[in-house]
Amino acid sequence: MAFKIKTNDTSPSLLSSLQDGDGNAVDISSAAVRFHMTPLGGTTPKIDAAAILVDGPTGAVRYDWAAGDTDTEGAFVAEFEVTYASGAIETFPNSEQLRIDVVADLA
Repeated sequence: MAFKIKTNDTSPSLLSSLQDGDGNAVDISSAAVRFHMTPLGGTTPKIDAAAILVDGPTGAVRYDWAAGDTDTEGAFVAEFEVTYASGAIETFPNSEQLRIDVVADLA
């Protein structure tokens, strides 16, 4: 299921709970998290920005849209990249990508 947002909107934020392959929450308490979003079928990211750690033990993260993030109508894929304190990197979701649809507004 896709997250839908209208062009030029910055609300609502994108909320996600990062889980391992078995559906268990991943503790990201001491990690840094980035959000990446690329046009569907594309290779150049539209967004590569810091995400907000909402609750480390449950893997809850949030991306707050910035001006310009949703200025282009279309289908996008996205992921959260976690860098643990050890330097190890893990990307979520790990078996697919998030789908983001930016839909044209009327005015």
